[in-house]
Amino acid sequence: MPENTTSHIGRRRFMAVTGGVAAATVAGGTFAGAAQAAPATLASAPADLAEIVPGMPRSLALSLPATPAGIDPYPLPELPTQLEGGIVSEPSIPRSAMPYTRGPVDEAKALAAVPNELPFSFKTSGYTLQTDIPEPMRPWRDRPTRWTNVTPNTNQTYLDRDGVIQFRMTKTAPGYDHPVAQAQFGLGCLASYRVETIASRKKLFLTRAKAQAKRLIDRRMELRGAWFFPYPFDYKHTKHSGIDYKAPWFSGMAQGEVLSLFVQLAQCDGVTSAERKRYLAAAHGAFASLLLDDSRKPWAVNKDKNGYLWIQEYPGAKAGTGDYTFNGMIFAMFGLWDYYEATGNELAAKLYDGSVTTMRDHFSRLRNTRWLSYYCHTHRIPGSTAYHQHHINQWRQMHWHTGSAQLAHQHDQLVDDYPIYPLRKGSVAAIAAGSHTLYQLDTKDKNYNYDWDPAKQDKQLATKKVTFRNATQAPVSTRRRIQGRGIYYRIDAGAYAGWWIGESYPKVFLRGEHVTAVYRPQRTASFPANEDITCVKYGPDGTTGATKTVSFPKPSNAPFDRRAIVNGRPMIRITAGGLNGYWAPTPQVRTDGR
Repeated sequence: MPENTTSHIGRRRFMAVTGGVAAATVAGGTFAGAAQAAPATLASAPADLAEIVPGMPRSLALSLPATPAGIDPYPLPELPTQLEGGIVSEPSIPRSAMPYTRGPVDEAKALAAVPNELPFSFKTSGYTLQTDIPEPMRPWRDRPTRWTNVTPNTNQTYLDRDGVIQFRMTKTAPGYDHPVAQAQFGLGCLASYRVETIASRKKLFLTRAKAQAKRLIDRRMELRGAWFFPYPFDYKHTKHSGIDYKAPWFSGMAQGEVLSLFVQLAQCDGVTSAERKRYLAAAHGAFASLLLDDSRKPWAVNKDKNGYLWIQEYPGAKAGTGDYTFNGMIFAMFGLWDYYEATGNELAAKLYDGSVTTMRDHFSRLRNTRWLSYYCHTHRIPGSTAYHQHHINQWRQMHWHTGSAQLAHQHDQLVDDYPIYPLRKGSVAAIAAGSHTLYQLDTKDKNYNYDWDPAKQDKQLATKKVTFRNATQAPVSTRRRIQGRGIYYRIDAGAYAGWWIGESYPKVFLRGEHVTAVYRPQRTASFPANEDITCVKYGPDGTTGATKTVSFPKPSNAPFDRRAIVNGRPMIRITAGGLNGYWAPTPQVRTDGR
């Protein structure tokens, strides 16, 4: 958006007239606005900015605080246990009778067993897997095992004498192999191994990952020409009908996650040549299981009646039935991305294409507008806050893996429905001069970041009217949607500690950049015709930033590379033209992927 600045008499501001095509290099090509000759009006803000921030100093509204600084590390809850909500019991057959496949791994046999055709046709969209993405955007890199958890010993997990993670219902109950837990622990150790700088720690992280892989290989079951990784205990879910298993049973989530572990170990610089061959053979065996249909048991993949592909975390007793769990399927899909990136196998790419198509087209079954998303297709029970955050993260990664703007838009909707809520230490809310209403709400306690409690339902306990002569700031620890309401902040200290105040820009807003989503490739925003939109380039703490108000006679496009809550508003950051580096408010522009 090249500028030609001219004065405009009688409006107390300078106007900039723009003409021509808004163009920038985006994702290897040239971006051009839809209105190819749409002159725009750019205006600096009025001197007092009164109509934008009444009762609020410009230095607060147009600057970002020095602390907390930088982009939020995308907060993620602990990984799900997979067995939450169910009952684990002793297997119906003796443990010693579990029919594991014994003996050495035959690399040639494992590779030869990989099918060269799909088990059935299913709906696809022509997605091309993006494998040249930066390291932090690759599967499982955001899930490092903390050093303090490299030797877990909790109520439900511990390490056996071989260094393999075991699952137990309580600290006094017997432990069992748990393929998903072992795969996730191993992948977390590899994520830490890649970035660890202390040699002794780096070595132990790799040792732990190898131990999980060895156990999974040693206790595999070679069935139907593929490798399956059994659960050696009986399990029944207390709420989800149809999840009632006798050992050994199998899960598509485990099959995909174990595939990721084998592939990532094979790519690791700390393994020997012999180990690499063994891990690749194991990966071939695991991948083969995802190319078997549900005509025989065991199976983990099926096509529904509408032609969509599913990887079943909890396969049903009958062909074509299951829980149709969203998060478990996507975690399994990451194994397909890993396998394709390592081998170039086109069937893995096709399976990923079909799986993403399923998730995209079933988004309306997952989304629970302005609240927590649903856990599975079959039962339509809203998940926990943790599962909603998993969905947000998974949609973000599917966007990176495919470059799909539609998946990115669906991600944005999940964030707006129930945003990720724990705030960085030192977060503050700016509160304008004037009257405000505070609320006491019935929530979980401090240990759970004052999250929603289904037994308490965010019940309003009390209200309080307060008036501030001047704009002020308050320390806040939580930002989340309150049930049946909008977004609120919990004040963390001072005279109003424990009270909640509603987000209402520009009168009440969280200072700084929060809940940041980075897009790859960049996306496109459309500015509507004949509408004034004020964009902001924020200054550092205490330094007033700049604003530009734009208006186009025809719709005009601009690229953007990230979305965040910036000073209490959902904003996108423009990356080209006269607005390069400015943030535009998302309610006033139309982002792509709708």
